[in-house]
Amino acid sequence: MPGALVLASRNPHKLREVRRLLAPFALDVEPLPDGVELPPEDGDTFADNALPKARAAAVALGRPAIADDSGIEAAALDGRPGVRSARYAGEGASDAENLDKLLREAPVGSPLRYVCALAYVEPEGTERVFVGDCRGRLVGRPRGKRGFGYDPAFVPDERPDDRRDGERTMAELEDDEKDAISHRGRAVRALARWLSER
Repeated sequence: MPGALVLASRNPHKLREVRRLLAPFALDVEPLPDGVELPPEDGDTFADNALPKARAAAVALGRPAIADDSGIEAAALDGRPGVRSARYAGEGASDAENLDKLLREAPVGSPLRYVCALAYVEPEGTERVFVGDCRGRLVGRPRGKRGFGYDPAFVPDERPDDRRDGERTMAELEDDEKDAISHRGRAVRALARWLSER
């Protein structure tokens, strides 16, 4: 098992979530140091965006790095926003602006899929990509204060044992409930299992 991994991202939400997901495996994650430049996310797939970021961090720092690219796909929109999820409403758009655009364009109740491609790169050249997904549907009115991105309008198909109503959005789930079914949770656990078997 490697020592601490570097997360090639400047997103504090992702850092907190990945740290939490890897903690049970005794794997620590460190933030990307200032001065390490990441390539633009201009790939056609989530893996195309994740791998160059992990490569850049691994080469710059001389240690293993991970990077993810993730987003949401709406069946009614032919898979959009997809790799453009973070900038669906335009470059520099906020989470709220991106979510508002999705709610305007996709019908309530339509199928959604969260996807995460998590890349692991060692400076010596070892590379792996782990993919996780989570399927659900769109609700018409955002609910919940937890999570980020499109979570307030995403009701997962696979629900945790619900003590309340069974219709909670990802933004209404507790961290452990979300981690058990989320796209990022599945990808991170696949990485941890692979590292433990090496």
